[in-house]
Amino acid sequence: MVFRFARIWVALGVLLGVWGLSAIRRSGERAWVRPLGTHVGPVRILQFYASVGSLTIGQKAQLCYGVENARSVRISPPITGTYPSPNHCLEIVPERTTHYMILAESFDGRVATQSLTLPVLPPIAPRRPLYYAVAETP
Repeated sequence: MVFRFARIWVALGVLLGVWGLSAIRRSGERAWVRPLGTHVGPVRILQFYASVGSLTIGQKAQLCYGVENARSVRISPPITGTYPSPNHCLEIVPERTTHYMILAESFDGRVATQSLTLPVLPPIAPRRPLYYAVAETP
């Protein structure tokens, strides 16, 4: 029975070997050099917050973050203008309650994450004045 599937096992071994060698060859292309003046240490998220606790549909808010020892920064859902910085804010206009997640990757491939949820409330309807009918008594 083992000899029956020997060709499959040999082919699988060759395939994994070729894949492993190509991964080793590509790893040199992804090497990053830490810029001069950056501190040595683990990647950290210093701050991640919204400028308001909640907002109504159509209102704007600031989503602020700060990272240390990061090679790259991504925020989900995607927001343009993100980059590694100790203090940076982006303008957001969410249409519904949104769960934001920040991911900071270090130069050695380690990752730090943090998240927050920004509630978006429906607009407050203006109150209509109450009209009272006064009945005359005879």
